[in-house]
Amino acid sequence: MPEVNFHTVFPVSPETAFSWHARPGALQRLLPPWTRITILEQTPAPGASSIINDGGRIAFRIAGVPWTWKALHRDYHQNQSFTDIQTSGPFKSWTHVHGFTPQDNNSCQLSDHITYTHGFATSLASGSVTRELTRQFAFRHQRTRWDLRRHAEANLAPQTIAITGANGLVGSALVPFLTTGGHTVRRIGRGQADIVWNPSTNHMDPAAFAGVDAVVHLAGESVAQRWTPAAKERIRESRIGSTALIARTLAALPNPPRTLIIASGIGYAETGTQDELCDESAPLGQDFLAQVCKEWEAAAEPARQRGIRVIHVRIGMVISAAGGALAKMLLPFRLGLGGSVGSGQQWQSWIHRDDLVDVIHRALSDESLNGVINAVSPTPVRQHEFAKILGHAVRRPALIPLPAFAVRLLFGEMGQTLLLHGARVHPGRLLAAGHQWRYPTLPEALEFEV
Repeated sequence: MPEVNFHTVFPVSPETAFSWHARPGALQRLLPPWTRITILEQTPAPGASSIINDGGRIAFRIAGVPWTWKALHRDYHQNQSFTDIQTSGPFKSWTHVHGFTPQDNNSCQLSDHITYTHGFATSLASGSVTRELTRQFAFRHQRTRWDLRRHAEANLAPQTIAITGANGLVGSALVPFLTTGGHTVRRIGRGQADIVWNPSTNHMDPAAFAGVDAVVHLAGESVAQRWTPAAKERIRESRIGSTALIARTLAALPNPPRTLIIASGIGYAETGTQDELCDESAPLGQDFLAQVCKEWEAAAEPARQRGIRVIHVRIGMVISAAGGALAKMLLPFRLGLGGSVGSGQQWQSWIHRDDLVDVIHRALSDESLNGVINAVSPTPVRQHEFAKILGHAVRRPALIPLPAFAVRLLFGEMGQTLLLHGARVHPGRLLAAGHQWRYPTLPEALEFEV
């Protein structure tokens, strides 16, 4: 019977590491983006406090695989170990023991011990199973180590945090990060949500914010589309109108949340191919997106006037294989069809999705932060460098360019602004605060992600 073992020492106590695994969101944080897994069920045993208690059940489906993987938790020993066993799935048998062993200096060793018996399908690819497990658990342990470190550094008491866009690219990573840290998340949305709103009709129930300590506003119409007049109106309203609604609602509360964090964009700054660094004081650009960002940030004024700490997180290109621009690039690059866009000299300011989660988390915990923050890596690259590094990450050449005229033909004004222009954005305020990035360089970010 094959078996594999993975061990990592974390700079936290066994109790802290165990609690992280026991909280909602742990499974979501442990899933690598390249596996394309959909969680179908997470059901604790009746009366149990956690999914990992004896009798807890999980089920998930892997894209392109005809099985639903179901597992049962058992052998729960608080702060020491728990086990999951496959009850149905691709293997004939599968047992995974998670162990937490005290080490010196208030640290612990996380051990993942897996034994399995091949089923028919996995036996056909038996040589790749261990390699894929090694890859997955390297990802899992690295992310867990960073998450535990971030929560320990912040030392943020449990808060109740309301979030718009909780199911989006950023929100889907932020929510489980916060819940595994012991915080409570209340989702703001239409229909089935903890706090119901409808920005198009200016509807939001102020009473629903009782007990909320902070609000994170991430929702907004995608700018990665052709900017027709109708699309421009949707983009404007989804950002400016919704921010104004939240700011007015919070400002009118007798006991408003202490903090309001609002996603913004580095599109605020003047774009081009110039080499000048653009920090948070950079001048406003003249294009459509810059004007949207200006009005978007100004719409939070009622909250500022009320004394709420308002942070505008100007976000660069988010590096994630789970969605966004990178996910769209991966297929053509893996087919050897990738290359630079336009001249390739325009600057690409980017941030890994986990680093963006960290920036938002820091904004929640660091009371010294206020106003505008550039959420980008400290090492922007020119677009032709980006293409070369991405090609290397997927082990393909990046030799097929997309000419500027084709960009303008395919994408119009949006392509001109987002693809052919760029800005060398500098995270000045984060650097001054001593912030450390998980993935400060693009090769590191892409290696982890793809």
